[in-house]
Amino acid sequence: MTRYALAVDIGGTFTDSVLLGSDGSALVQKTLTTHGDLREGFFRGVDDVLARAGITPTDVNDVVVHATTVVTNALIERKGPAVGLILTEGFADILRIRDEHRYDMYDPQIEFAEPLIPPERTFVLNERTWADGTVARPAEAEEIARIARTCLEQGIVSIGVCLLNAYRNGANERLVAEVFAREAPEIFVSISSEIAPQMREYLRTSTVAINAYTRPITQPYLTALSEELARRGFTQKPLIMLSSGGVIGADRAGRMPVRMIESGPAAGALVACHFSREFGLPDLISFDMGGTTAKACMIQNGQPLVTGSFEVDRRYRFKPGSGMPVTVPSIDLIEIGAGGGSIAWVDALGLLKTGPESAGSIPGPVCYGRGGTQPCVTDADVVIGILDPARFLGGDMPLDADAARAAIARLGDKLGLAPEATAWAVFEVVCEQMAAAARAHATDRGIDYRGLPMLAFGGAGPVHACRVADLIDSRMVIFPPLASVLSAFGTLVTPVQIDLVRSQVGLLDGIDRHETARIIGAMVTDGIEALSEAGLGEDDIGFGFGADLRYLGQQSELRITLPFDPRVTRDASAMRDIFEAEYVAQYGLKLADMPIELVNWHVTARGAPPERAAAASPASGTLPVPRNRTVWIGGKPETVPIYDRNALVVDQSIPGPVIIEERETTTFILPGWTLSLHQNGSLVAERT
Repeated sequence: MTRYALAVDIGGTFTDSVLLGSDGSALVQKTLTTHGDLREGFFRGVDDVLARAGITPTDVNDVVVHATTVVTNALIERKGPAVGLILTEGFADILRIRDEHRYDMYDPQIEFAEPLIPPERTFVLNERTWADGTVARPAEAEEIARIARTCLEQGIVSIGVCLLNAYRNGANERLVAEVFAREAPEIFVSISSEIAPQMREYLRTSTVAINAYTRPITQPYLTALSEELARRGFTQKPLIMLSSGGVIGADRAGRMPVRMIESGPAAGALVACHFSREFGLPDLISFDMGGTTAKACMIQNGQPLVTGSFEVDRRYRFKPGSGMPVTVPSIDLIEIGAGGGSIAWVDALGLLKTGPESAGSIPGPVCYGRGGTQPCVTDADVVIGILDPARFLGGDMPLDADAARAAIARLGDKLGLAPEATAWAVFEVVCEQMAAAARAHATDRGIDYRGLPMLAFGGAGPVHACRVADLIDSRMVIFPPLASVLSAFGTLVTPVQIDLVRSQVGLLDGIDRHETARIIGAMVTDGIEALSEAGLGEDDIGFGFGADLRYLGQQSELRITLPFDPRVTRDASAMRDIFEAEYVAQYGLKLADMPIELVNWHVTARGAPPERAAAASPASGTLPVPRNRTVWIGGKPETVPIYDRNALVVDQSIPGPVIIEERETTTFILPGWTLSLHQNGSLVAERT
């Protein structure tokens, strides 16, 4: 009996659906994202793949997994409901003071992201917890009740709580949650000792503010989605993709939406690890370009880089510190506003730019014929001749080539260029932006990106990957099967998993073992509860351990992976060796005479990796005679052969330029590259 698993990834422009059978069969669909009600686009894609498979919701007897941009959209659009924040007396301005770090020392007009919660909805409590966890001044229930009543009067629907040193002892925060549950049960409460139990007050406050801001949007959405799935006959409760690379139950994900910010991109990075192992390439670059954004992630030794903090809503694209920090574990990737829907424009200096503003799905690029008037990257791809307007999404969504050309021509008038030259300039600019992002991301992490293979996916990734690879000196690009919906597919090959972190600050050689056992034991218990909610038995859960270390006196720390459970084995010498090896790799030196300080413990609770895969069925025989199309490469016309992907033959080399078409995406191979089909169904382009 065939088992079916379903995955849906909602992006900024398209919603991707994948139905995967245990026999390796895979049906996919791309539908435009319905931002007014994300569930409309969700079920439009689901209904399509179920109908094509000839099954009903009750036949989906494996898993239903969901990755979504609902949290990211809420933060970017800033259209959330009234949200409040409770802080310790004397610290009411922490979101505005930040950490006093200037990301550009020489810019007198420096800008920061505006705090999500204004001063008039910020409240203070006369309480105090010392740095060692001692409660010097307990919070008073009556004072909390007054704040709760004020919140109801002001129409506040969600409250974040971040009290000083609550990461060491969250007793006062828990009292706030208890009083609100009694006095104002309709208000969502997010407390930092649960959301981000780590040192650094501003990072904790920013994280809990983001969670409080997005929870009234995300939790009702996930609850309504779960109810609708059950009403339609799905027997499986949905699992939600997290930024850290695992999936978890919808109930817990709804309570902690801050963990879902990089939901879809994380799935893409994880499936890149799958292909790195399949090709025997431990190090590669994951390149994911969709309709709204492009993402790059460095895969090292078959695993994605993981970070303990990241930023959202940056004022400047490559400037750490210009956004709102989030201190939760996440796949370490860079994301920029460069996608098929990115708008091309000319700045005040007469320079061509693309993005970060996107036309999204409504109205979308001009060629979509949905009311768009501003030229986008996809419009340029149509004018160049890379995309066939009559075969977009298999002909289900024909494009308006004349409208695209007219829009690009208007842009060209500002540059003094013909439409085809303008379109190629847009192509070049967006590729250079993505290459610059990949260079910056790798260099900041001490990684030499030159020569690394690239895995390209997303709806627009295969169109632009060869040029991006040229710009970063990559010599191989892999285009996997299901490339356009690979992030959705990635959620199906991702284990149920949650990453937890808590602080214990002190010299590595002098850390209290009993406190270590208590902290890690609490994280293990939390991990078991989270994975049990997702349907796993306790015997099916495994654990990994790590730590954040730094030399004494440093501001930043490095995360290391431990080959042992610190509750059982506390080998400080081994931890130092692992840390210094990582430090040398990152900075090229070590400080052998300097004491090492422990900052955080990490625990990863995970289930077994799922055994799901899409069966490859490459064609045999000889290569068919291609169609031909004029493509304006470098602004000059060339006759380029066009092949259908499912007609390609294994190990048959095809020199570029060449275009490979499939229903959901188009692969564009430039001159100077040679294309072949791998046994697993992947296209492999190598630079000659």
